[in-house]
Formats: sequence, structure tokens, C-alpha cells
Amino acid sequence: MTQTLTRPSRDARKPAQPMLSGEKTRTENSLVKLFAVVPLVALVAAVPFAWGWGLGWIDLALAAGFYVLTCLGVTIGFHRYFTHGAFKARRGLRIALAVAGSMAMQGPVITWVADHRRHHAFADREGDPHSPWRYGTSPTALAKGFWFAHMGWLFDRQKTNAQRFAPDLLADRDIARIDRSFPALTVLTLLAPALIGGLATMSWWGAVTAFFWASLVRVAVLHHVTWSVNSLCHMIGDRPYAARDKSANFWPLAIASMGESWHNSHHADPTGARHGVRRGQLDISARIIWLFEKAGWATDVRWPKPERLVRKLNPGYAPGLERGVLDPR
Repeated sequence: MTQTLTRPSRDARKPAQPMLSGEKTRTENSLVKLFAVVPLVALVAAVPFAWGWGLGWIDLALAAGFYVLTCLGVTIGFHRYFTHGAFKARRGLRIALAVAGSMAMQGPVITWVADHRRHHAFADREGDPHSPWRYGTSPTALAKGFWFAHMGWLFDRQKTNAQRFAPDLLADRDIARIDRSFPALTVLTLLAPALIGGLATMSWWGAVTAFFWASLVRVAVLHHVTWSVNSLCHMIGDRPYAARDKSANFWPLAIASMGESWHNSHHADPTGARHGVRRGQLDISARIIWLFEKAGWATDVRWPKPERLVRKLNPGYAPGLERGVLDPR
């Protein structure tokens, strides 16, 4: 069965439901800090830890494999599918994407989607949960805003109201069940690499190094790549398309983010399945969606249309720019 997601409607943005739904509990806030800080500490420790010991090919393979799996779970699943409805998915794919995205340790699927839909509703304006322009445009204000947009907003105790921004997911039994399973999936994403590494090397040390690299460091790297889309991609880069905000295309992050850093293109066409819309703009997530479509797992994919994009070009960008728009089909 193919599932049709209800994309956030204008009605969802009306004040019938409040934007916030209270505050995180002390325990919830402490866990957020733990999940954000511990992998970061591991990332800082990675260089001295790897200096001549503690890193092997199995660790690298596991780290790369789990990075790709969980990153695509976020980019294709949490973002393009659940948040924006860029395609329709069969039930098995929908569940797999929700599980893989949850294993990125960026929060439960419904919370993630509610925050991101709120971001698009109020991008770089009051109400945006993570705008780097929150404090102004002076150098000091932007430095403070960068920190807030990158990870400081995670420690804000206010909670986005899922009843307003993600009622479709709350009503989906499969997704609600996976949302509640986030603690178990967090344990899985941390311990699975250690188990595989230990069995592959038949040693406790192999389990320890796999846990360090493929669990902690992998989670930290993916965290900061994702958070850089919130911070850097609203501060620096190219802005060929008109948008209501300061989103920008930042090419250095294109591969690590699986195409998410073509952020101005995304904000100009939020429901589009492809963010890197021009030749040379690598978008791994879009190519995987194309494969899902070919396999029959995804249908009604919203591929970018040149005529739509040309209407959104900012002054100074020649219409001929859109001749380079890719058609993944």
C-alpha cells in the first residue's frame, strides 16, 4: 500500500493551535544535552585516539555504512518525505525511513518534523526555532546567532506543538509507534556497531573501537553536518532563487549532507524531491529517491520543473541558468 502524507497546510499555521506545547522536562533537557555533548567530546578526542592506534578498516567501514544509512534516513525520510511530502511511499519504505532517521539520534520523528515544519512556516522570522539572524546583524549578534542556530536551540526548553505542525504523523499508528521507540532505537544505533565490530574481530577491543568510531564519532559528525544546514546555510553561500528567508546554497557540504546544503533551492521549492537542481550540484538523496521510484517503492515524486524555477530566479541570474536543471527521470 502506498501512503499519502498530508503536507503542512496553511490551516496548520493558523493560531487555532498554539505554536508551542509547553516545556521539556528537566530529564528531557538533560538527555538532549547528553546526546549532543557526548558525541561531540568523542569527535574532539578522535584525533589523539587515532594517532597510531585505535582505528582500523572495520571501524571505517562501519562508520561509513551507519553514516550513510542514518543520514539518508534524515534527508530522505524525516526531511523530504515526512516533512514535505516530496513523494508517496509504500508502507515498508515509510517504516524503514522512520527507523533509519531515528537512528541518527536527532530526536523522535514527530518532534523532528514538527520543528522543521515550524522552521519553514517562520523561516528567519520570529517563531523560527533556529534562525542565525535571531539576535541581529552585527558581528557579535551573528556569532551568537550562529551558535544558537547550530546547536544552542536544542537546549531551549520550549517544545514545538506537534498537534499544530504534525497532526498527520500523530494520527499514523506506525509512525507514532516508531516515535515512542526512539529510546530503543538510540540504544540500537549505539550498540549495533560495537556488536558487529566485536564479532568481526572476535575481540573486546574491536567492539570498543567500533563503538567509538561508528557510534560516537559517526553520530557527532552527522549531528554537525545537519546542524550546519540550519546555521551556515542561512548565513553564507549563493542565493539564485527568491525566498522569504536568507537560505543559501553552500556547495562544500553537498556530499556530507547528501544534497541538503542546496538550501536556497530547497526553500524556493520546499516540496521538491531534488535540492541540487542544476548539473554539477550533487544530490545523493535525490538519486536514491529516483532508485526508490524505479523499484516501485516511491510514487508521485515531485521532481523540479524548470519553468517553475525560472519564475523564482532572483534579479541578476540569467534565465538560461535553468537549462542546466536536471531531470533525474
